[in-house]
Amino acid sequence: IQSTNSSREQDLSEQIKQVTKENHVRAENTELMLSFQRGQVTLQQYKLLLCSLYEIYQALEEEMDRNCNHPGVAPIYFPTELARLEAIEKDLEFFFGQDWREKIIVPAATKRYCHRLRQIGKENPEFLIAHAYTRYLGDLSGGQVLGRIAQKSMSLKSSEGLSFFAFPGVSSPNLFKQLYRSRMNSVELTEEERNGVLEEAIMAFEFNIQVQNIKMLFKDGTLIKRTPLLRMVLAIFVALATVSMGIYAL
Repeated sequence: IQSTNSSREQDLSEQIKQVTKENHVRAENTELMLSFQRGQVTLQQYKLLLCSLYEIYQALEEEMDRNCNHPGVAPIYFPTELARLEAIEKDLEFFFGQDWREKIIVPAATKRYCHRLRQIGKENPEFLIAHAYTRYLGDLSGGQVLGRIAQKSMSLKSSEGLSFFAFPGVSSPNLFKQLYRSRMNSVELTEEERNGVLEEAIMAFEFNIQVQNIKMLFKDGTLIKRTPLLRMVLAIFVALATVSMGIYAL
């Protein structure tokens, strides 16, 4: 990604939106997001998502905290309004019980994402802009709607288990997003740093797509990875079920 003089005059938030347009569409069409859109997100899908979100936000927020005085991070550092880790811990305890730390499994794609966050936190803290923007503003934008869909899909009687979607420190999501973009656009970056942030934004979307595409099964409340043999058995089972019902699976 090369910045021209005209593109450097653009707001960073607009540039990120432009360079990640295609990635954004793909992120919205993962199996998990399509399940949300159809109002058919399952407890299994949601519990797996929470496991990954816990690791991702732990890495992101620890690196943001550690670099909170860095000129590339300070303007977009809003722990009171945005921090998700405590909320995710509450949700994990609700679904897995008090010993949830022993029960969650971290998929390889999530580990790769976290490794990248730790790496840039040490080497290029300004690149955290891309990840914070992609995650926080995405969650803030879809939070309330996705929370309602999840509650209805999983037949939850209350909002317990859905703390992740709630931002009690943000009274107006739209006004806050304006403030956030304005702060982000105020960060002074060299041409090389700006290019780096744009490339990192593309990577952030790709990491999220990989995390959302993970398929796992539950056993006794915990997660187990699908082995090739298990995948084959499941494929045969699904094929038989599809034929017997006289429909074609999408």
